Amino acid sequence: MWASSIVSNLSDGVMLAAVPLLAISLTDNPILISSIGAMVMLPWLLFAIPIGALVDRVDRRYILAGANAIRSGVVGVLALLIAMDLVTIFWLLATAFIIGVCEVAADTTAQSLIPQILEEKDFEKGNSRLQISETVIQGFIGAPISGFIYAIAIYLPFFFNSIGFAVSALLALSIPIKYLQDVRVEDAEKAPSHFIADMKFGILYLFNQKILRRLVLTTTTMGICYSMAYATIVLFVIKELGMPERLFGVFLAIQGVGSIVGALTAPRVSSKFGRSKVMTFGIVSSSVLLLIQGFSPNIYVFGALATLTGFTITLWNILLMSIYQTVIPNELYGRIHGTRRTLVWGLMPIGSLLGGVLANFDLRLPLYVGGVVSTAIAILSMSFLLNIAESSRSESAS
Repeated sequence: MWASSIVSNLSDGVMLAAVPLLAISLTDNPILISSIGAMVMLPWLLFAIPIGALVDRVDRRYILAGANAIRSGVVGVLALLIAMDLVTIFWLLATAFIIGVCEVAADTTAQSLIPQILEEKDFEKGNSRLQISETVIQGFIGAPISGFIYAIAIYLPFFFNSIGFAVSALLALSIPIKYLQDVRVEDAEKAPSHFIADMKFGILYLFNQKILRRLVLTTTTMGICYSMAYATIVLFVIKELGMPERLFGVFLAIQGVGSIVGALTAPRVSSKFGRSKVMTFGIVSSSVLLLIQGFSPNIYVFGALATLTGFTITLWNILLMSIYQTVIPNELYGRIHGTRRTLVWGLMPIGSLLGGVLANFDLRLPLYVGGVVSTAIAILSMSFLLNIAESSRSESAS
C-alpha cells in the first residue's frame, strides 16, 4: 500500500504544479480557475457515502487498483488532447471531476486499511509516515520537476502522470489479501445487509455520535474557509506577488518543508503534551497564519508563512485522522469515513467557488475572508477541542 501511495503521490506532485499552469494558459477567469478545485472536491459530496459503503463490501485491492487505472486512462487522454492542441478549460474541468471520483475511492480505501494493518498504538506513527512520504515525493520531487517538464513541453507532465497511476494500480494489486478481506468477511457473515442499508447506517451512526458529529461539523466549516482562501492561489502568487511560472513547483516544494516537520513532530508532541492540546494548537495557529498570508508584501514572506501553516495544519490532520481510526470500528470505517468526508470535503467546492468570486474583486480577498472566518471558528471551538480525545473515547465506549 505504501509503495502504491508513493508512486501515486509522485504523479499527484507532477499534476499539482502542471494543472494550475495549464489552467492559467487557457483562461485568466478566476471563477473558472477556482472551479477546477471545486470539480476535484465535488465527488466527495456526491459519491463519498456510496463509495464508503462499497469499500466495506468489496475487495479493497480492486478498488485501489481500479481507481488508479481509471485515473491513468483519463489523464492519458488529456495529455493527447494537449499534444494535439485540442484542450480547453472545459476538458480540464471534466478531467478534474473524474479524477476527483477516483480520489474518493482511493482515499477512502487507504484510510480504511490503516486500522486493519496497524495496532492502535501505531496509528499516529503510521499516519505520520504516510504523510511524510506524501509530502516528500509529491512536494519535493513531483512538484519541482513538473514546472521544468512543463516548460519543455506542456503535455509531458500529464503523460508522466498517466504512467505513474498505471504503476500504482499494479502495486495496489500486490497488497496481501488478508488486509483486504478479513474484517469485511467476518462482519458480512455475522450480519448480511443491503447496500442502501449500509449507506443509511453510516449516516445515522455519525448523526447519533454527538462528539464526532460536532468534530465533523467544525472541520467542515473550516475546510470551506481553507478552500476559499487557496482556490486562486496560483493567480495570487504569479499575478500579485510576481513569481515566475517555472518556479511554481519549487514554491510548492518549499511549502512542503513545514508539512514534513509537522509529520515528524506530531507523534512526539502528541505523546508529550496530549493529542487534544496539540490539535487545538494546530488548528488555531494555522487559521491565524492563513489570515496573515493575505497581507504578504512579497513571495518570500508569503512562502515563510505558508511553510508555517503547513507545519501547523499537518499536526492537526495527522492527529485528527488518528482519532477517527481509534473510535470508529474498522468494519464500519468505509461507511463512516464516506459520510464524514461527504460533509468535510464535499462542501469544499462551495468555498472554492466563493474564493473565485472574491478574487474577481481582489486576489487577496479570499485569504482575508477565509482567514477571518476560520480563526473565529477555531477560537470558539477551543474548549471543545481541548477535550476531544477523551470525549471521543468515552462516547465510543458507551
